[in-house]
Amino acid sequence: MRSKGHIFLVSCIVLLLVGGCTASSLKPTDARVIDYHAKQCLKSIETFTTRLYAKNPKYEKDKNGQLRKLRDIFAAGGPTGPFSFRSSRELLTEAFAEKSTDPDRVYLLGLGLVKSIREAYGLDERTMLLSAMQIDLGRLERLYHNLSQVNWRLKTYKDKDGRLLFLTNAAGDDGYVNMGYEVLMTEILTRIQDDIYLRGGLSEKYFFNMSTMFMSIIL
Repeated sequence: MRSKGHIFLVSCIVLLLVGGCTASSLKPTDARVIDYHAKQCLKSIETFTTRLYAKNPKYEKDKNGQLRKLRDIFAAGGPTGPFSFRSSRELLTEAFAEKSTDPDRVYLLGLGLVKSIREAYGLDERTMLLSAMQIDLGRLERLYHNLSQVNWRLKTYKDKDGRLLFLTNAAGDDGYVNMGYEVLMTEILTRIQDDIYLRGGLSEKYFFNMSTMFMSIIL
């Protein structure tokens, strides 16, 4: 007599063959949610970085250069450019450094944000997420800390002439203030907060000191 486990396995294989039992449907809900959040964070960062180039063209005046860098940062398999080997902490630090090693701060920031997501969610370490327990809670907390740092520094860090390093919500020539940047950052941070909760963390008790440095997500 065939075991119940064998019958279930055969049934699932049949459903897969007829298209009624997809890999994603077999995942626990928490794993599907975290997978979705990671992908949406990357999409939000792509929109964010594209807008930063439009608002801060001084960092890369060539439109084709901007597009080339955006394609590299958001390549499906991960960044492949000359700075792709750097950690997210190093990239974010360079983006806000007084004297950056690369003149294109938008590129460094966008790449640093993408690397942050890829490191925290282990996107380069696995092929499929089967459980939320595969995601390290400490990484998510350090990710939240670093992105909170980015959000704060965007509003406060200035160059030697007293001008903000990155123009985001600053009023344009017509006086209009675009709050889209704030909305995008809030969406990203909210998704990460939700994932911290899914992993059993208590985000409401997790405090962030805005005077501290960026943290290494992968210890």
